[in-house]
Amino acid sequence: MAEPLRIEIPTTDTEPLEPPELAGEAGPLPADPKLVIQACLLTITILAVCSFAADIILPIVLAIVLKLLFQPGMRLLDRLHVPRVIAALLLILAVFGVIVGVGAALSGPATAWAEKLPEGVQRLEERLKFLSQPIGALQKFLHQFDGATAGGAGPTLSETLMKGTQHFASGFFETILVLFFLLVSGDTFLRRMVEILPSFSDKRRVVELSQQIEENVSAYLVTITLMNIAVGVATGLAMWACGLGDPILWGTLAFLLNYVPIMGPVAGVGLFLLAGLLTIDPLWQALLPAGLYLLIHVLEGEAITPMLLARRFTLNPVLVIVSLIFWFWMWGVPGAVLAVPMLAMAKIICDGVRPLNAVGHFLEG
Repeated sequence: MAEPLRIEIPTTDTEPLEPPELAGEAGPLPADPKLVIQACLLTITILAVCSFAADIILPIVLAIVLKLLFQPGMRLLDRLHVPRVIAALLLILAVFGVIVGVGAALSGPATAWAEKLPEGVQRLEERLKFLSQPIGALQKFLHQFDGATAGGAGPTLSETLMKGTQHFASGFFETILVLFFLLVSGDTFLRRMVEILPSFSDKRRVVELSQQIEENVSAYLVTITLMNIAVGVATGLAMWACGLGDPILWGTLAFLLNYVPIMGPVAGVGLFLLAGLLTIDPLWQALLPAGLYLLIHVLEGEAITPMLLARRFTLNPVLVIVSLIFWFWMWGVPGAVLAVPMLAMAKIICDGVRPLNAVGHFLEG
């Protein structure tokens, strides 16, 4: 088991200790135009690499985020003197077991809803007869548009599902592999960086800064995950209370959707509205699932989470939307899930490095 990183402070060191460049007031932006141009070119290059090598970069980024999420658990097992290899295996297997267990619990309700869908669609058509004419016109237009743009037969549904499953399995294995070695390595990369730095003040600055960033990012990810679990539990109970049933299914759905701010809850409102209209009578009661879900989301997003995260973790909502759109375009659904954690990590890093404080202030909500 790797020992915690320590730096011995020599008593005879006469070198003045400069204060570390940690969070403070937002400093001015770099005045040198060459530096700004170089930063822009570096950003464009990184984004181009992320797009071109998405199959390689995405599992690595996801593994880094999961490593920070698992960091509190690794510290706890370190204090219990559990070897890092065993600790990493225990955490990964525990999470994998939870995923498999939840998936098994959801298979029954999901199958039942699939069987009820044809009957529910007929009920929905009866309730929405007043929309039949405009919807029919829209379907006719889309059919004509598809006929004009179709250039040949596309892949079948089975081929698409097979390709998607293979791609997911490959990415999942790569993510777990990278995550395991990140958890086992511990502070190895930080140790090597400290060893090559020339002065004691630089060593201390890097250690303090890395520890601050890691603690803040881990705290953010753990807090968001716990809040999403609370949202899932509250949503499941609310759906059971209003007669929708299958609380585990709806709670899990709410938990997953809450990882995608704004867009996830909007999709959730639509899904709960559709589920209510398909299964619940009368009409006013069919609106309850969507209304309760929206109420839970508003309480969580506008009151509870901001209070727990404090202002230093709040993000500019416009930049959140732009980040979601951009990373969804770049990496698809995994990009949308990672967009806000990556934006939050960027803000925390900018807040911790004094020359980047102005950027962190710009990212703040």
